[in-house]
Amino acid sequence: MADETKPGRFQQIRMVAKLVQKANPKALPIVFASALGALALFVVLGFLIGQLWFMIPLGVMTAIIVGMVVFSQVAQKTQYKMMEGQLGAAYGVLDSMRGNWVVTPAVAGNRSMDVVHRVVGRPGVVLVSEGASSRVGSLLGAEKKRISRLAAGVAIYDVQVGEEEGQVRLSKLQSHLAKLPRNLSKEQVTDLNDRLRALPQKPAMPGGPMPKGARMPKAPKAR
Repeated sequence: MADETKPGRFQQIRMVAKLVQKANPKALPIVFASALGALALFVVLGFLIGQLWFMIPLGVMTAIIVGMVVFSQVAQKTQYKMMEGQLGAAYGVLDSMRGNWVVTPAVAGNRSMDVVHRVVGRPGVVLVSEGASSRVGSLLGAEKKRISRLAAGVAIYDVQVGEEEGQVRLSKLQSHLAKLPRNLSKEQVTDLNDRLRALPQKPAMPGGPMPKGARMPKAPKAR
């Protein structure tokens, strides 16, 4: 039985469209222009080949698909723009990754609200920091040393998320992790996770809970 409390597909589209329009007034006109451009292309092609009756319906379907794809991309960019600079933004992006990834938030932190998240996957262990590069280096180094005691021989990567030189922008985080080499099998990933669970848990991130729920609804995928 469908959950009546959840918004329908069109309600979700309207919610996302409002957020996108508020954050970037030029976004929706770009979406409509892309869709109309695709339709116009098929109409012109229909005139040229003398099969307008066939090309118009095909153009309408193509325009809908193009509009939804562009809308999805614009919505994603707007989401990253809204999340940048917010505490826990990197964790929100990491937690939405597809694939065999296990994300543990805020395994290390300091009073300056800098945090380190631990990600375990096929590449090995990836430590992702949020905060100024001048402060997170010591956090990453200490956490890498702590993990290496239980994960000898496992590759440990560190990624600093931010807009400073040498850091990875929030919008590029998922693609950055996806490009890392696959060093472990799925079975080895499971075994590594089991070993890392034995590490003593540190106190939660100072200053309040991680705003995991502060995300913009995802745009629906084009069918």
